[in-house]
Amino acid sequence: MAQTEIEKLLANIEELVPVYMAIPEDYAKSKGVASGCIIGEDGQIYGKVFGNDKLRGRDSFKIAWTKASQVWITGFKTNEYERLVFSDQIDYHTFGISPPDLVGYEGGQPVTLRDGTKLAVGFSGFRGASDLEIVLKAIEKANTVIE
Repeated sequence: MAQTEIEKLLANIEELVPVYMAIPEDYAKSKGVASGCIIGEDGQIYGKVFGNDKLRGRDSFKIAWTKASQVWITGFKTNEYERLVFSDQIDYHTFGISPPDLVGYEGGQPVTLRDGTKLAVGFSGFRGASDLEIVLKAIEKANTVIE
């Protein structure tokens, strides 16, 4: 069942958050708060805010949701989609997200479960490369999902 896999993925992300918080450059960016958002094909949203500052958590989750929703709509990683739009390889009208609303940051990526279920995952709080990496490590640890 996809929900169990999603919960496992979020639990694995939660275990990795302290590891990234211990990296000075990531902690400086996050200030102790990060967020993950997963959107299923059906639009069901799952997520978690990591940290105790509710206001920073609200902002962090908003970014994670924005990343995940752009992936959910377009099917492309964030930052990759923007490069395709700005190099005229994709017409942004196709997906309805106009250039001022593009995310631009790394940290949003499509994931497909072994059973074929497609997820859009957004993570925010650390440096862009770390936002991507933490999700990939959580996927690897779950050993139940594929990119």
